[in-house]
Amino acid sequence: MVKSPVSQLDRTFSALVDPTRRAILARLEREPGLSITEIARPLPLKLPAVMKHLDVLSDAGLVSRTKRGRTVSVELIAGPMEEAMAWLKRYERFWSASLDRLAGFVEEDDE
Repeated sequence: MVKSPVSQLDRTFSALVDPTRRAILARLEREPGLSITEIARPLPLKLPAVMKHLDVLSDAGLVSRTKRGRTVSVELIAGPMEEAMAWLKRYERFWSASLDRLAGFVEEDDE
């Protein structure tokens, strides 16, 4: 079996599959530049587990880290998600048609 290189899109979707990582990204969108300790504080995980999640996000290019003294700040990088959205948009017509049919069915049922 030949292993092909992992694409940026694959890394993005792999990172986004985990709810904890999505929660971290959502928080960074609302509160840019949080320290790792601030990110970990509300999560039900120990700091090493949060660091592993941040490593996955960093490897996917979804966050960047900046160290100032002893504090490491984390920033969201939206570029890989924009690429994922563009990929999903190509397939939108498939689920849009189904949703339109469902809406039509529900409207007929209401009448």
